[in-house]
Amino acid sequence: VTVLGTPAEEDGGGKIDLLNEGGFDTMDVVFMAHPLQDDAPYLPLVAEHDVTIKYHGKASHASAYPWEGINALDAAVLCYNNLSALRQQMKPDWRVHGIIKHGGVKPNIIPAYTELEYYLRTPSRAELSVLKEKAERCFRSAAVATGCEVEVEYAKNAFDNILRNRTLEDLYEINGKSLGMEFTTDEEVLKNASGSTDFGNVTFVVPGIHPYFYIGSKALNHTEEYTVASGDDKAQFFTLRTAKALAMTALDVLLRPELLQKVKQEFTEAKLKEEQNAKQPAKQC
Repeated sequence: VTVLGTPAEEDGGGKIDLLNEGGFDTMDVVFMAHPLQDDAPYLPLVAEHDVTIKYHGKASHASAYPWEGINALDAAVLCYNNLSALRQQMKPDWRVHGIIKHGGVKPNIIPAYTELEYYLRTPSRAELSVLKEKAERCFRSAAVATGCEVEVEYAKNAFDNILRNRTLEDLYEINGKSLGMEFTTDEEVLKNASGSTDFGNVTFVVPGIHPYFYIGSKALNHTEEYTVASGDDKAQFFTLRTAKALAMTALDVLLRPELLQKVKQEFTEAKLKEEQNAKQPAKQC
């Protein structure tokens, strides 16, 4: 049994680096859990890739001789609007969201440099390449329209979707219920494909589960209220309970070889299905 620290999920994908360096090579199954507003053995976490878009123009006085400038802010705004228009033709479960990180220096100087950061998300890693191709046309057409140069820089690691293992999920849920967990039946929660994690990449190499657990608060993740709730004393009870459920699931796998075989068989079949889907021609929106 290995307890493995996996830092930098949200900025770089630390588990992917560990994966590439052989950190999971000797493992048969891998478990982790993530806090939320409810207990859930599985939520449909999606594939994701970060991208930074940089536009390079030419500075000039915005009032005296604007015709001498090449406006990088215009390129950034066009990029933003291009992506907003693209949403009309995107699949309902695709997501593109971002910010303008740098928009210029002074109002009387035509911006020579602007920078945007976007997250691109799709339910599967196969669909992600299709969305990236469409988004790139938005990035580059804005440069053509304004006369700017453009750099498109993707993050080193792209996050894969979670590859489900229902055998492990069922085991975890049985163990959790024996400890008093009340798993959500809210379809809006269970079908909300929104978040992403580098654990998805791990599940394409080793069978695994990524359940969510209640910490005693209905505050939403990534808010100040949730930060406070996660540090509250009562959150520790729920966290330890989740750790016990994971440990009990690990014992099930360790002590019952037929279960491990079933887990591995399901993993092989799920991975094969994903690979077959990836080879199919993408349907145009």
